[in-house]
Amino acid sequence: MGGYDFDSLLKESSEFHGHLCPGQVLGVRMAIAGLDAVGIDDPKGKNRKNLVVFVETDRCAADAVQSVTGCSLGKRTMKFVDYGKLAATFVNISTGRAVRVIAREESRDMARSLCPHITDKYEAQCEAYKIIPDESLFELMDVSVKIRPEDMPGRPLHRVQCSSCGEFIQDMREVFRNGRVLCRPCADGTYYTVGAGEEGTTTESSGSKSQ
Repeated sequence: MGGYDFDSLLKESSEFHGHLCPGQVLGVRMAIAGLDAVGIDDPKGKNRKNLVVFVETDRCAADAVQSVTGCSLGKRTMKFVDYGKLAATFVNISTGRAVRVIAREESRDMARSLCPHITDKYEAQCEAYKIIPDESLFELMDVSVKIRPEDMPGRPLHRVQCSSCGEFIQDMREVFRNGRVLCRPCADGTYYTVGAGEEGTTTESSGSKSQ
């Protein structure tokens, strides 16, 4: 696992996430594999301005990747792409090298065979993911990623006012319709409805644990 202290990183990540789970183990190892692949050895220090990470899941492993790399949405060094896949792409913006790291589905079955003495499947996954070789745990894919100037870290390049709602839009997220400058909610609809209904916001829970 390169020059990284896996146990320390896992402890730090689990504290950041709130608990130890298979996704933490997998995410820490995914981050280490990605950093090694793109030649980043100090993501929170000397290399902190050279790394951008795209995560394709909003589950436990994403927190682990954030903890290890130091990348975050607020710094604009972590990008969330809602693919629902246990994968992340690591981009060394100083060299242009980019590698997508994908968790292999068969590693779940390997966990059962490697730790048959552990009856709880999530505990078995935690232990197995610590010892399964990288090549069995992940697929590494060389990719090319073009990051637009308005998506790079740093101060906003542009800020305009929506001609419909009056709210301000930055980072060139506005759209143009019939000669008007609009925010995306006004142009295409929102994820929210103004005013609470009788029951307000509702959520559903399956009660399942995630990888």
